[in-house]
Amino acid sequence: MSAVAAFSPQRHRLTVDQYYRMAEAGIFKEDDRVELIEGEIIDMPPIGIDHAYFVNRLTSLFIQSVGLQANVSSQNPIRLNSRSVPQPDIALLHYRDDFYRHAHPRPEDIILLVEVSDTTLRYDREVKLPLYARHEIPEVWIVDLEHQRLEVLRQPNEGVYLEIFSPSQDETIAPIGLAEARVNLRNLFI
Repeated sequence: MSAVAAFSPQRHRLTVDQYYRMAEAGIFKEDDRVELIEGEIIDMPPIGIDHAYFVNRLTSLFIQSVGLQANVSSQNPIRLNSRSVPQPDIALLHYRDDFYRHAHPRPEDIILLVEVSDTTLRYDREVKLPLYARHEIPEVWIVDLEHQRLEVLRQPNEGVYLEIFSPSQDETIAPIGLAEARVNLRNLFI
């Protein structure tokens, strides 16, 4: 009797450099919505009207409140490691005069990430949050459009956030790393 090894398919995981070479080669169209998560290319759904409104509204509120104390980045990549380049809806970054001209922000550059979730709520909670926690992103906000609420996640520890809460719509909230970035939730969920 011969021993035949059972086939076990292996995934080919891409690096960030391979992912960007694919983009430069024209494999992705300019308007393709994709992210590289743990070496896998993830197709993202189109941006709907409500999603765009909340991203634009929060971006405007942050820009007004932080001035030159932080860079506000909207729907741009962050480089977590050699295999993950997600595109959060908003990132509050430690201020740099060059606005991160020569490299995407890394975990140590991030004050807050915001994900506006409509059709992506499950993906944001089950995939992105653990990824952000593993890379010690200090704070993440999820704007849950279906339930019209904000979830705040803080204190990453071993791949999970230890502090999770939802402020009421009458509250004003700010990230722990930038108290000036206050958001009155009444102004958000109008």
